[in-house]
Amino acid sequence: MEAILALEDGTVYRGEAFGAEGERTGEIVFNTSMTGYQEILTDPSYAGQIVVMTYPHIGNYGVNSADIESRRPFVEGFVVREYSRVFSNWRAEASLEDYMKHYGIVGIAEIDTRALVRHIRERGAMRACLSTQTLDAEEAVRRARAAPSMLGLDLASRVTCEHPYVWNEWAARLDPANDSRGTQAARFHVVAYDFGVKFNILRQLAARGCWVTVVPAHTSADDVLALKPDGVFLSNGPGDPEPLTGVVANLRRLIGRVPIFGICLGHQLLGLAFGGRTYKLKFGHRGGNQPVKNLRTGRVEITAHNHGFAVAAETLPPEVEPTHINLNDGTLEGMRHREYPIFSVQYHPEASPGPHDALYLFDDFIRLMEIHRRER
Repeated sequence: MEAILALEDGTVYRGEAFGAEGERTGEIVFNTSMTGYQEILTDPSYAGQIVVMTYPHIGNYGVNSADIESRRPFVEGFVVREYSRVFSNWRAEASLEDYMKHYGIVGIAEIDTRALVRHIRERGAMRACLSTQTLDAEEAVRRARAAPSMLGLDLASRVTCEHPYVWNEWAARLDPANDSRGTQAARFHVVAYDFGVKFNILRQLAARGCWVTVVPAHTSADDVLALKPDGVFLSNGPGDPEPLTGVVANLRRLIGRVPIFGICLGHQLLGLAFGGRTYKLKFGHRGGNQPVKNLRTGRVEITAHNHGFAVAAETLPPEVEPTHINLNDGTLEGMRHREYPIFSVQYHPEASPGPHDALYLFDDFIRLMEIHRRER
């Protein structure tokens, strides 16, 4: 079956459909990871986006139930150079195409993804329409232009959990009957704001002795403090941070009262809470090979990224210290408060997929909670 991919600037690609039949619109972006397509599909930070994989051969190891990063896939569409209909891996439970059909994800293959990525790099991320329903180029372009812009779009409210829950592997499916089995031996209680949290973040916290209570994005500061956390975690997530004014107000009420660690959207929201500004990147950072320099140690880390917005470092107050920068474009990748036990990074130290250079940040969070507990 044929499929069409149309961009809002009038560029059109025709290819072979795979996955579900249908039509999706969203912002078209690219990811440079060589593996990890299942983790990418299930990362809630991709809500509202059509993802192009730069690696040419996708689907060859199938999918499995262990590598999911959220309760379901959130991408709007999937674009690859070559889809492998033959998969081989001892962990595989199904084909990528069957997985995409099950969750209604539309895909297109057999297009020149190198040309498409170069186009996005030159023109910037833009709205797109991926369709098997209409193959008319003009109509597909019109539908792309009718899609909502990512600027000003609150997507965190769409992907967050509906009710608080205690994390453990048994509760990963968000079973409403989940309980707190196994939490009695935990050293610290962490409350994690779910703006689109990835499971591997929660796994990393649990592996370090944390009992993690996950709460919806718009949970009030009072309700969080009532849970008596040793620390608060601000998760990754999709969309523009600026519309989340209620969340920012809650974070301002938490500053100075409890250790805070933010990742990705959580980092951006913390920047807004500090009084800074955020802005949209031309085509964003997505993939597992972004070089980031730790300004405090001088060490360069290869890191996993998935974000289209960034914090403007020059707008932060003097009490906030930049700690990490991106060596490709100089964007702010990390910051810490000089007085309070608060820090955040723009990238993904939990990987999945990606390198593990930045896992130490979870240990830093544990140390902050240890110090805060001693000083209380």
